[in-house]
Amino acid sequence: HQWSPVGYSTVAINYVVEGQQKKQLIPKPQPVAELFEKFPIVQGKSRPIKVLNRLTVVVTDASHFVSVNKMSGSKVLTNFDILAVFPKTEKLFHAACMTYDVDIICIAATEKQPFHCKRSPVNGAIERGVHFEISYTAAIRDSTMKKYTIANAINLMTTCKGKNVIVASGAEAPLEMRGPYDIANLGLVFGLSEGDAKAAVSTNCRSVVLHGETRATALGIIHTMKRPQPPSEQPEEETPAAKKAKTETD
Repeated sequence: HQWSPVGYSTVAINYVVEGQQKKQLIPKPQPVAELFEKFPIVQGKSRPIKVLNRLTVVVTDASHFVSVNKMSGSKVLTNFDILAVFPKTEKLFHAACMTYDVDIICIAATEKQPFHCKRSPVNGAIERGVHFEISYTAAIRDSTMKKYTIANAINLMTTCKGKNVIVASGAEAPLEMRGPYDIANLGLVFGLSEGDAKAAVSTNCRSVVLHGETRATALGIIHTMKRPQPPSEQPEEETPAAKKAKTETD
């Protein structure tokens, strides 16, 4: 395989599963060490590029609610660093935002999204640390798909205000990849502000990877409780600082 990271420090190899297929087996990703003889060096760094494995589940029916949730707790998912879901209906989109244990929710790019992104589920996803993904490859392949991608992206931005958005390639060939600065400029066309466009190819992507690590280890939330002291150990009521200072000077 000959490929170029074009300015990235981390890339993800995406495995797509169509949820409507019965007894769909989740593919086992090929070890990244077997995919490339030599990993490119990150520009300006002395370390090689990091390659992650990602699973994207396309769901088209309400019956997939249970199957996706079951997969979220499956040991087979430990082979993947990132878990994404592509909901095809508004009901599935709502479920993905509010309940699915995933890292990314994909937005349609090759067709007009058949529903509007409502504020309540979008805010619910943001609060849970889930990110929304816009793929740009369809937009550079076909002018009609470009219109769909832009319209769907603006539909999302109107609701999420640019928060928790990543812009990914969805590339199937090296020539379809673009550099981070080019994608940040494309983000402006998608309705992102300059700052949010830069975050969509940098800090937000790092947040997705971290969210995946947290989900996999189930150690993201640690609840601590202060041990109540017995009555004999209760500290004496403190004297106000001003009063204490006056007493000490008397």
